[in-house]
Amino acid sequence: MVGSTVSPPWTYTLQLPQDPRAPGVARATLRNVLRVHGMPELTEVAELLASELVTNAYLYSSGPYSLRLRDAGRSRIRLSVWDTDPHIPAPFRWGAQTPEELAERGRGLYLVTLYAESWGAYPMRGGLPGQGGKLLWAECAAKA
Repeated sequence: MVGSTVSPPWTYTLQLPQDPRAPGVARATLRNVLRVHGMPELTEVAELLASELVTNAYLYSSGPYSLRLRDAGRSRIRLSVWDTDPHIPAPFRWGAQTPEELAERGRGLYLVTLYAESWGAYPMRGGLPGQGGKLLWAECAAKA
């Protein structure tokens, strides 16, 4: 009998401090997760997505934030970043405009919308401190 190996879905969550080195730690962790789960072909796009999402959290929130990496099936990964700032930035808001060519802000998350297979945002409401804020997410998949 020939058996096939089926990997269970996996999720990793990395808690990150307000530290300028944290985005680099997040990228290194992502590269390692993709390597050990046999998805090295996703590294370039996934690293761009994670870098922009994590850097946004570092720059625009005042507290800790987290990066979650989740197996989304069929050589696909979902990256999500939670932070304490409840404001959902353009272009993750409905009706947000494309940043102007020379704009100093908003271009990084716009890149996420261009390179991600799908993306979105959720306001997070909670009754306890540290449970509010927002969650920005993006998915990327291997090209068939």
